[in-house]
Amino acid sequence: MKAAVGDMLVIEGAHQGEPRRIGIIIALHHDDGSPPYEVRWLEEEHESLVYPGPDAHIEHRETFRTS
Repeated sequence: MKAAVGDMLVIEGAHQGEPRRIGIIIALHHDDGSPPYEVRWLEEEHESLVYPGPDAHIEHRETFRTS
């Protein structure tokens, strides 16, 4: 998994009915874009250090820009 600052980290709910979590990557700890990532969670409005698991994926900022 590789990411850049500004990409979205999406973590799918592990159980049925559990919501997905979406955050913006605000800092990297490795120059090659590998985890862990500093993430600002959109719904919870807080930041945390994340080591993404198999239920996570990156949406690169180029794929969600509208202009």
